[in-house]
This record gives sequence, C-alpha cells and structure tokens, in this order.
Amino acid sequence: MSRIGNKHIVVPSDVTVTISGEVISVKGPKGSLDVLMNKGITAHLDGTDLYFTRANEQKQTKQNHGTTRANVNNAVIGVSKGFTKVLEMKGIGYKATLEGKNVVINAGYSHPVTIEPMEGVVISLPNATDIQVEGINKQAVGQTAALIRGVRPPEPYLGKGIRYKDEHVVTKEGKRAGAAG
Repeated sequence: MSRIGNKHIVVPSDVTVTISGEVISVKGPKGSLDVLMNKGITAHLDGTDLYFTRANEQKQTKQNHGTTRANVNNAVIGVSKGFTKVLEMKGIGYKATLEGKNVVINAGYSHPVTIEPMEGVVISLPNATDIQVEGINKQAVGQTAALIRGVRPPEPYLGKGIRYKDEHVVTKEGKRAGAAG
C-alpha cells in the first residue's frame, strides 16, 4: 500500500490546479509547472483537496502512485513558496563570482570552473563564499546545487570544499606525528 500516494494535497488559495488528461498544470504567484502523471494513476480535484487513485494493485503502479503524488506536491510548493539551496565554500582562496547567469568558481584549481544553471534556476551570491540557488522546480534546483557542490566536494581531513549550508562533514584524524614504529 502506498502511504504517500494516499495522502491528499491541500491546494493553497493562490494556486490553481488544472487536470487535462495525463498532464497536471499548476499555476501560482512564482510561476507555472506542468507535471506528467504516470501510467495507471488518475487525479481528482475536490475543492481544495487533490488526491490520486491507482488503477490496479501491481507493484509498479503502487510505486507510480507515490511518485506522482510527490511530484505534484513539489510543484504546488514550488509555485507558491519556491525552493532554495544554500552552499558555502570553505578553503583559502575559494570564492565565487557571477558572470551573467553563470557562476564562476575558484576552488583551488589552476583554472576557474563555470557552472550554468538549469532552466528556471537563479543563482545569487550573498557574499563571495556563499552561493544561493533558487527556483520553482525542486529537481532543477537540487541538480544545479549538486553540480556546484561537485566542483570540489568537502574533503574529510580539513573539511575544505563546497558543502550545503546545513551539511555535516565528518572529519578524520590525520597521521600521528612521532609515533614510534
């Protein structure tokens, strides 16, 4: 039984949801998104409640039930509030600058690395070592943030690198000096 798929989505008053065949269109104050429904799943809009039913009890249909509901819920949250990921850079000389929409990262390499954001994603820099990724599509925001983090992931000895603001990096103890062998 899909527990996520059976939960209802409460649509906020400033968001409109339109169901047309296999596509659910969600419009809100921040923009609009279209979500494709998976096979065997039907959506029902009852006032401000949006819920999903499945055609059969096959394993794949049950999995699609929860996935479809989660994707539509992310679209509703995205067009009403939006999504934000904040990354921080730790290390001597690590900094980021903006060139148009692209972010240019200096992270200890001999060359700067340029990251182009996905469509609908906006990158801003509150300061030289913090990078803020914002947008209405959760997948695009997360993917762009992951591309930025992938330039220089945090290393386990000194903790240098690019990490999410709330990420905890477990540091290892280095080699012990003067150990008698």
